[in-house]
Amino acid sequence: MKYNIQDILKYLPHRYPFLLIDRVESVSEDLTTAVVIKNITANEPQFQGHFPECPVMPGVLIIESMAQACAVLALARLTEEQRNDGSLYFFAGIDNARFKKVVQPGDQLRIHCHFIKDRAGIGKFEATAMVDDQVACVATMMCARRKMD
Repeated sequence: MKYNIQDILKYLPHRYPFLLIDRVESVSEDLTTAVVIKNITANEPQFQGHFPECPVMPGVLIIESMAQACAVLALARLTEEQRNDGSLYFFAGIDNARFKKVVQPGDQLRIHCHFIKDRAGIGKFEATAMVDDQVACVATMMCARRKMD
């Protein structure tokens, strides 16, 4: 499965300037892995202040991109009825996050997500963000599915 930006907007509640993924390149048939793209462009608002002379993608935004990628995979695992029941996925935790490479405008993050398990509505994922063939960030992430009133 592939998702374009219109498909992503159907899955996630995020909107500009906080929608931080651009395309889902693939979701495996068994719904356990996904590859998601985030294009890093110089006109993104964070680069006005982080850092004007040497723009660097903030680590927290790399992590948020990874979390959004994991949320898309989590949502792909649900039935259509479950996806439309008024629930949202919330970022619930992060373990073992490590930053390995500076990410700058012109780079493309390829986020590899792997579903580990789901218990009581809390999904656990391994995520790796790559630039070219180099690891930029790795983390274990959790997201919680919660019904909204």
